[in-house]
Amino acid sequence: QGQFVESGGGLVQPGGSLRLQCSASGFTFSRNAMRWYRQAPGKEREFVAHINSAAGGLVRTYADSVQGRFTISRDNAKNTVYLQMNGLKPEDTAVYYCNTNPPGPHWGQGTQVTVSS
Repeated sequence: QGQFVESGGGLVQPGGSLRLQCSASGFTFSRNAMRWYRQAPGKEREFVAHINSAAGGLVRTYADSVQGRFTISRDNAKNTVYLQMNGLKPEDTAVYYCNTNPPGPHWGQGTQVTVSS
């Protein structure tokens, strides 16, 4: 079962950028599609970005709210998935998590992203 450690969050002004990373272990990373999710205060956890495995053609999909601003990528040699976030908006404020698709039972601690002036 997968274990995940997210990092890279912080406080950034609107329009700024952050790069999140998630180190995964406990499963064959290269064979699994990976996703970023986020959870804002008082809201349900939601899908942000998806990347297939190499066998799946590394197809990427995004939530409409982040399309064109966020980019997901992966490094199978490092068992790591990244989320490059540009043009950040206050509504992007949330705790960001990664997991497989479909998600496994264990979630990491997440990394807090706060977008505020």
